[in-house]
Amino acid sequence: MVGGTRAGDGVSARRIDFDDPASLADGFRGAHVLVFVSAGYAEDDVVLARHGAVADAAEAAGVRHVVYTSLAASGDLMTIALPHRWTESRLAAAPFDVTILRNGLYGEVPVGLAATAAASAGQSGVFAAPFGAGKVSVVAKEDLADVAVRVAADIHRDLAAGRPSRHAGRTYELEGVEAIGGQDIADVLGEVLGRPVGYRPVPLSAMRELLAGSGLEPYQVTHTLSLFSNLNAGFLQARRTDLPALLPAAPRPIRGRITRAVQETLAG
Repeated sequence: MVGGTRAGDGVSARRIDFDDPASLADGFRGAHVLVFVSAGYAEDDVVLARHGAVADAAEAAGVRHVVYTSLAASGDLMTIALPHRWTESRLAAAPFDVTILRNGLYGEVPVGLAATAAASAGQSGVFAAPFGAGKVSVVAKEDLADVAVRVAADIHRDLAAGRPSRHAGRTYELEGVEAIGGQDIADVLGEVLGRPVGYRPVPLSAMRELLAGSGLEPYQVTHTLSLFSNLNAGFLQARRTDLPALLPAAPRPIRGRITRAVQETLAG
């Protein structure tokens, strides 16, 4: 197994910079299985160029199987979905085998909101957030990493044994099994604070004003508003998930992480 990062030193990790296509050819050299983690944090045209360069370099390097971390189906209407779905199509047209891991939204979203709101909720007895009446299915990053490791290891063993990969052509929906809403976070805050905490929905217009002065890049503001807009519309709850079947144990609970984050924030 060989790791690759933008700051790779060639010893502990290869240098693989999606913005420097020349680094990809050497970075993918000798790799039979490539776990390709999506490269967001940019405007869509930049992300498409990065992902296209990865697909081209993997083909040129003779990679036999690519595992791509995409976005779960519940996020189809979010603005971040476009580069993921484009990449899935681009990889499907390549000569190597492909497995798509459609990752659910990370548990850090409700955990971070709860921790940030702990002090104000303690004073006001209110948790205010732009969730509307919706809930979001969230998953621990560690669970997603465990699935990626299992799938890549299975593929490696299949290739080494000269048999077809059991994961070739498969798309796995890795939605979280817990759906968290505004009232759920308010309830956790109330339990930790030892006082009733109610939930108050915040209008998207107010969230837009807040984000405009947050220092985020314009595309980050767009994506954040898209997330909350989809949450308000009730589109971010999982319809189905393959996550439990691909894990060695039950998915890690998110509500407990919210509780710990609030406790640590108040203690600090």
